[in-house]
Amino acid sequence: MTTTAETTALAARVRERLTERHPGLSVGELRTLPGGHSGLTYRIAAGPVSYVVKAVPPGQRPVGRNDVLRQARVLRALAGSPVPVPDVVAVDEREPAWFAMEFVDGEAIEPVLDDHRLDPGLCRERMLALASVLSRLHRTEVRDDEPLTLAGELERWNRTMRAVPAELRPDAEDLLAALATAIPTGIEPTLTHGDFRLGNVLCVDEQPTAVVDWEIWGYGDPRIDLGWFLLFADHRNFPLLGRAVPGLPGEDELLDAYLDGRPEPPDLDWFRALARTKMAAIMGHNLRRHREGKHHDPDQERLPPTVAAMIRTARDLLARRS
Repeated sequence: MTTTAETTALAARVRERLTERHPGLSVGELRTLPGGHSGLTYRIAAGPVSYVVKAVPPGQRPVGRNDVLRQARVLRALAGSPVPVPDVVAVDEREPAWFAMEFVDGEAIEPVLDDHRLDPGLCRERMLALASVLSRLHRTEVRDDEPLTLAGELERWNRTMRAVPAELRPDAEDLLAALATAIPTGIEPTLTHGDFRLGNVLCVDEQPTAVVDWEIWGYGDPRIDLGWFLLFADHRNFPLLGRAVPGLPGEDELLDAYLDGRPEPPDLDWFRALARTKMAAIMGHNLRRHREGKHHDPDQERLPPTVAAMIRTARDLLARRS
């Protein structure tokens, strides 16, 4: 980790709090934890006990993905619930804000997208177990402020999509218009994760041990989470990117596991289409940043077929619904 005055000061604050929690134990140094996508993420040890620290980058405001205090809030709200999450052990609201949570063992692997050697049967068990976790998440009693409307959710992704050059998102305008003219009636809002999939869940063997990466959690329509989760059931949704995993449960089987005997929520095809729209917008944004030289990653050149497929299949879902 590169040492700066800011990280040295942050480390001192973290060590002070962890020393209070573990008197007599030696508290180590902050070490950058790879894989974080929001704020700054570190690992630190107090004797034999490890923690993850998430902090607001120096000079940046604690908003959006950098709002680590908001992440700490939802983790604390879920403590002791049927949804496995890391325990938050310290929160410091002084600027730059940070919080520390337990380090949970496990691996977060997306079966159809990541390069891995997991047994296909294990991938299947994890996906089915995760469907149950999502169901439990949507039945928790955690409540936030006013729920985000479906129109508000769609507008958020409209902005993201339209920030992508038109040549990188073929037929996206027609898709956005079709979504806007067919917004379903909302149902009872619940706590939502926002990016619920196996790549954001630590697992040991077939058992989920912690749902992580709560940067975009909210209070809204549970079908948003459900449509997103189902998208990762089929490698064919990701041309040039996806890999076949024999025996992986398809969307229908995952949906049955999520519902556990309850009736299917209405208008699910709209939310499947919304999930594909979101994925196309995210991938288009990443490709634009690469081509503009803001984040050089030649692997992004594999994305155009998947972006086009997401938009095409989203339009097909909406046509089927109508």
